[in-house]
Amino acid sequence: MMKKGFAVLMSAAMVLAMGTAVFAEEASFTTVAPGKLTIGTSPDFAPYEFYHIDENGDPQLAGFDIALAQRIADDLGLELEVVPIDFGGILTELQSGNIDLGISGFSPSPERAETFDFTDLYYTGGQAFCVAMANKDKYASYEDFKGLSVGAQTGSIQYGLAEENTPDANIVGLTKVTDIVMELLNGTLDGAFIEKDVALQYAKNYPELCVLWDVEYDSEGSAIALKKGNEELLAAVNGVIATALEDGSMSEYIAEAQALASDEENTYQGMLDANGEIIAEGETE
Repeated sequence: MMKKGFAVLMSAAMVLAMGTAVFAEEASFTTVAPGKLTIGTSPDFAPYEFYHIDENGDPQLAGFDIALAQRIADDLGLELEVVPIDFGGILTELQSGNIDLGISGFSPSPERAETFDFTDLYYTGGQAFCVAMANKDKYASYEDFKGLSVGAQTGSIQYGLAEENTPDANIVGLTKVTDIVMELLNGTLDGAFIEKDVALQYAKNYPELCVLWDVEYDSEGSAIALKKGNEELLAAVNGVIATALEDGSMSEYIAEAQALASDEENTYQGMLDANGEIIAEGETE
């Protein structure tokens, strides 16, 4: 078991003194807690968000979503508060007004946009279909998965892609991407839909996993979700995103996150237990 506690990783690239609170001065907006920016994220989605174990054995929140969140808070003159939530519950907490932003690699699909506002895209990615490396030569098309088990994260774009592309498969929804990967590797699942860069990171850490092919999807990119109606906060966050893209900071956040996520021995993807400790393999929350 690892030691209790976690914190948001920060680096020099994340803290840019120039521009801090600029948007806060130019725009008036409200947040759930005065002086704080409260975000919800699901830390099982490296390199977007995950835990990296520091030299003291403590799990620290990491990932380029976390770095961007810190940048937004800094530039808006707010204290960042990160609330780890299972992916399927983030939008529920947002709708309930318990968090300001949902940052967890969200694709701004038309269906989601009916209920939530989304920022401009801060990252352009894609979708992938994965199998165990040992089975990569067994399948030529989605039709080969008729009657087989195909996994996707519950409440995700990938679950919809599973329904669209493998309607005759036994579609299995799981809360954590980590569980999807483990079930692929142990043979419980025959295939799975996973966000492409996340899949590539898992494949790097687990050579037994194979990204079989790219999945066609109209909206390939990630945006931050907000409860509808907070137009001032939306505009302020978009301003920070634009600056982070223009000054190259976003590229630095991504590179740093990928490097940390590749440190497999010190990477943990999933929720911590009630004491803020790593959940050992075989334990339940």
